[in-house]
Amino acid sequence: MPVVVVTDSSACIPQESADACGIQVVPLHVLRDGCDLREGVDAMPSDLSGVTTAGASPAELSEAYARALDMSDGDGVLAVHISRQLSGTWEAGRVAAQEFGGAVRIVDSQSAGMGLGYPALEAARLAEKGASLEEAYGRAVDVASRGRCYIVVDKLDQLRRGGRIGTAAALLGTALAMKPILHLVDGKLVLGEKTRTTTKALARLVDSAVERAGLGRVAIAVHHMRARERADAIAEQLAECIPDVAESVVTDFSAVIGAHVGVGAIGVVVCPLPEIDSAVDANT
Repeated sequence: MPVVVVTDSSACIPQESADACGIQVVPLHVLRDGCDLREGVDAMPSDLSGVTTAGASPAELSEAYARALDMSDGDGVLAVHISRQLSGTWEAGRVAAQEFGGAVRIVDSQSAGMGLGYPALEAARLAEKGASLEEAYGRAVDVASRGRCYIVVDKLDQLRRGGRIGTAAALLGTALAMKPILHLVDGKLVLGEKTRTTTKALARLVDSAVERAGLGRVAIAVHHMRARERADAIAEQLAECIPDVAESVVTDFSAVIGAHVGVGAIGVVVCPLPEIDSAVDANT
């Protein structure tokens, strides 16, 4: 097998896509009442309010990298992880990778959800064509830099409690009864536009995604937290407004992300894709 890609469960990659590309997914953790639940392995509670979350440990990642390295027949492992601003997983991966010399490369996606998932998928697809570890690394970094993630939440309280957004910003949004659009910028969640109603917020969410998509090939994803009908409607709008959608998914937020964004949250990832420009692509 060529270079093997490892990511974590916050990527929200559909299982069939991960399996098709040979991507190894390391579970993150949901903690409740003394129980440590591994995302994608253990059953998650139906009510995620009040839970805490944790990233993967260096030991868990070391085990995953070793297993992937065996699968790669020594070609190398590319680990693409959730933003280091949102989780300790990237740092744990950096520590774990030191055991393997240069055989494991680590990418900070500076994102989450399919903002992480698409860089992992694109790197894995390139690796299937015979790309080297360095080429797969370059593709993941490139695709991650192109993607943008926008989120609308019903309330900012859970993000504030989890330390994912500043207290002042959260209290301002709550006090003014605003429905802000959150952006992931340099790996951090920041307040974007402020709107008065959920309807206006979702309309602006679509507009922002369409503006970012441009006219070239683009991958899109709509994530939701128990709001499937709303997510499907947004996905339909994006498909109508974006001229060249190469790939589209509608999927739940992972439990680890859902614990912070809360019920009703909608996220849109827009990822303009690179043109065929590498020797690996051109020769296949």
